[in-house]
Amino acid sequence: MIKNRNLFIIALIALVNMLGYGIVIPILYAYSRKFGLSDFQNGLLFASFSICQFISTPIIGRLSDKYGRRPMLLISIIGTALSFFIMAFAPNAAFLFIARCLDGLTAGNIPVAFAVISDSTKPEDRARAFGLIGSAFSFGFVFGPAISAFTVGLGNSIPFIIAGIITLIAVILTAIYLPETNKHMGEVQKGKLFDFPLLAKTLFDPNVGATFIISLIFFLAFACGIIYGFQPFTLKVLHLSLSSNAVLFTIFGIVGLVAQNFIVHRVSKKLGLKKAFSVGIIFTAFSLFLMFLSRNLVFFTAASIIMGVFNSIVQTLLPTILSQEADAKSQGSIMGLNASYQSIGMIVGPILGGIVATITITLPFLVGSILIAVCFFISFQVLKPGIHKETAF
Repeated sequence: MIKNRNLFIIALIALVNMLGYGIVIPILYAYSRKFGLSDFQNGLLFASFSICQFISTPIIGRLSDKYGRRPMLLISIIGTALSFFIMAFAPNAAFLFIARCLDGLTAGNIPVAFAVISDSTKPEDRARAFGLIGSAFSFGFVFGPAISAFTVGLGNSIPFIIAGIITLIAVILTAIYLPETNKHMGEVQKGKLFDFPLLAKTLFDPNVGATFIISLIFFLAFACGIIYGFQPFTLKVLHLSLSSNAVLFTIFGIVGLVAQNFIVHRVSKKLGLKKAFSVGIIFTAFSLFLMFLSRNLVFFTAASIIMGVFNSIVQTLLPTILSQEADAKSQGSIMGLNASYQSIGMIVGPILGGIVATITITLPFLVGSILIAVCFFISFQVLKPGIHKETAF
């Protein structure tokens, strides 16, 4: 298992990312409205992060393979901290866009953090290590909105300042305590720093292609059904208040936390990595279908709990499988490419959700369910035995 100090720092980085997300997202819309942004402009503001993240993460991943994980992590976390402070003291709407773009451009710390785990753990220990990092995400998802709710009354900029301070603490701890873990620095094969044709080509790679396709479709479906579809449904169909919505998100985070700590490792050990991955995918699709059928809070909450458990399994095992399908020299690049596919999904998914919701408000759940069901059939192609693992990323 990864050294305790390294695991603590990486878990802290994951916690900071989700804390920042949890603090900012619930108030970003209302905060930006004070700067006179329209709904369309707000949509662009939300999309700007994912667009910039899509561009930057393969670059940061490759740089971490070439120059080391530690310097790339420091640059990424500093950028995130700076973006929060820009948001807090923004004099006009243009600075909101600058802040979100900066946060996106330096958002490569999670794939690099995953690469640190790959550097430092044996293949059989990675599911548990990635599960612990997922737990840190869940803690952030639970406590981030709570921090925002309790502090926004003190001033609209206070939550952003708190997020910035928390992130600066992560910068200091990383600088002091995290050693360099990349033992293959500079050995990555030469190539373009960012290569769109390579991004498309990797979907057909015999080692990682199927897993990348699943990552792309799964996150697109999740963004369509949950990121977009969740709040319009609960507000317009279930007629919940904003505080009740926050409770549902908190339940989702708590369930994910429990799943990552007590379920993922046991399920993957009992069923095997590949079968556990497939089971997680099909039950995630089933939970979205239940949401599509829901017309009352109890039924919808039950579906959300099922989603929380099996979504945690899928999102934890995805990087675990990728780490085993790729060679040791390309872990940072592989994780960076995966983050780019996920970013594409997070950009396209809400747009797709918005389009299909004009037909009926529950349709994003059904579309998401169908797309994830497609991932189930593709999942039989991951971790193929006998495939040569030399990658060229």
